[in-house]
Amino acid sequence: MYVCGITPYDATHLGHAATYVTFDLVGRVWRDAGLSVTYVQNVTDVDEPLLERAAHDGVDWRDLARAEIALFRLDMEALQVIPPDHYISAIDGIPDDVAAAEQLLADGAAYRVPVPPGEAVEEDAHDVYLDLSTVPTFGSVSGWSREQMLAVFAERGGDPDRAGKRDPLDPLLWRAARVGEPSWPGGGLGRGRPGWHIECSTIALRYLGSGFDIQGGGTDLVFPHHEMSAAQAVALTGRKEFARAYVHQAMVAYEGEKMSKSKGNLVLVSRLREDDVDPMAIRLVLLAHHYRRPWEYHPGLLREAEERLARWRAAACRPPSGAGEVVTEIRRALADDLDAPAALAAVDAWAAASPGPAEPGAPARQDDPVVAAVQALLGVRLLARP
Repeated sequence: MYVCGITPYDATHLGHAATYVTFDLVGRVWRDAGLSVTYVQNVTDVDEPLLERAAHDGVDWRDLARAEIALFRLDMEALQVIPPDHYISAIDGIPDDVAAAEQLLADGAAYRVPVPPGEAVEEDAHDVYLDLSTVPTFGSVSGWSREQMLAVFAERGGDPDRAGKRDPLDPLLWRAARVGEPSWPGGGLGRGRPGWHIECSTIALRYLGSGFDIQGGGTDLVFPHHEMSAAQAVALTGRKEFARAYVHQAMVAYEGEKMSKSKGNLVLVSRLREDDVDPMAIRLVLLAHHYRRPWEYHPGLLREAEERLARWRAAACRPPSGAGEVVTEIRRALADDLDAPAALAAVDAWAAASPGPAEPGAPARQDDPVVAAVQALLGVRLLARP
């Protein structure tokens, strides 16, 4: 499983958290089924949004990235998200990106576009683009029309109006070093840095190879990111299948619009934690919504999650009741397109049917199969908060 990671220029909001909790759930279901899981995630630690935010705040972009990556990982740990087996920095993957761009140029699947005079650090500098006309599978990931693609390409990081491109949709593989921007050695490409999409192509190919099971992320990555990452991988390997399945988390809204850093309408996981909100309640807010369905956050959802968590924890301190059937229902729900809301409903029914009040100060019963399943499958810790 490969899941696209953050660009670390701001803190984790609930939209991000929904994505990583969803794919954490996938990993938990697979492991429960006895499968061996290799989970890879990148972090785009050099890109325009990061550089722009660092310049705006008057800080070094590397310091900003380090701080936000550390905060993200703390948020994920608090939410009981199992860490990826490989958490790879885009910067660390640059040698593979250079090799990929050089191979595509040699194969005739990429081409150079001169950088306008005065912009580049080096003389005779060129950017490198993938020639999408050489990739017959392009468009198969999103299923979008050309008109749909062009309508959003610019706002989602593309440069359709760049002079010299063979096709407005051709994605950038290598950006030649510009004055005032970070850059790295690029061999025959010259100094520069990789385009956004190639980092995921090369990281996934290195750690998983073609034909891995799931490429994951938010629905905003369907195009261009997942479409372009797949096209580049196909051009590199000659294999038509990059990922076997593409799974996308629906968007989370707040105050009437999609929650996003650019809009500033954020509900931050770290802010909720600072306000002493139990991270397990935050996780329950996310699990209460099916990953395919968009939803809007409001504070009432958090109150409902806190009440649900209290009921579950109280039930976890009582004698077990009907455990086998409940665990079966949880597994059945998650096997049905990861139906987390149905799994939560099964646990609700168990909590409501648990006999008698708990003894004062009684600990959660770790020998109760439902308690174990809730913690292992749903990632919700039913021990009292430390």
